[in-house]
Amino acid sequence: QVPLVESGGGLVQAGGSLRLSCAASGRTFNAMGWFRQAPGKEREFVAAHSWPGGATYYANFVKGRFTISRDNAKNTVYLQMNSLKPEDMAVYYCAAKRRVGAIQVGETYDYWGQGTQVTVSS
Repeated sequence: QVPLVESGGGLVQAGGSLRLSCAASGRTFNAMGWFRQAPGKEREFVAAHSWPGGATYYANFVKGRFTISRDNAKNTVYLQMNSLKPEDMAVYYCAAKRRVGAIQVGETYDYWGQGTQVTVSS
């Protein structure tokens, strides 16, 4: 099992910002992404980054507010979240896989982090 270690969650007021980090150890993945799950809701895709090429993918509800980036030297992917809304509140999960295809589909990912809570107060 390859551990994915997440950090950066917390409490923020609406309109504020947070940056999530996900560090992978042991190997390099062609796709790393973020998903989230709010209480009583299904897990949903947020953003993903593919390598090589550095293409990025976003759910419509975060476009223009969230930015995913990757530091290959550190084998770490980041999710910069700006203009946070109360509806962004959820547990955010980092995921990684070897193949890029179906990058928005959670079931195609091989490894998952433990999740980090993001709380947005109104």
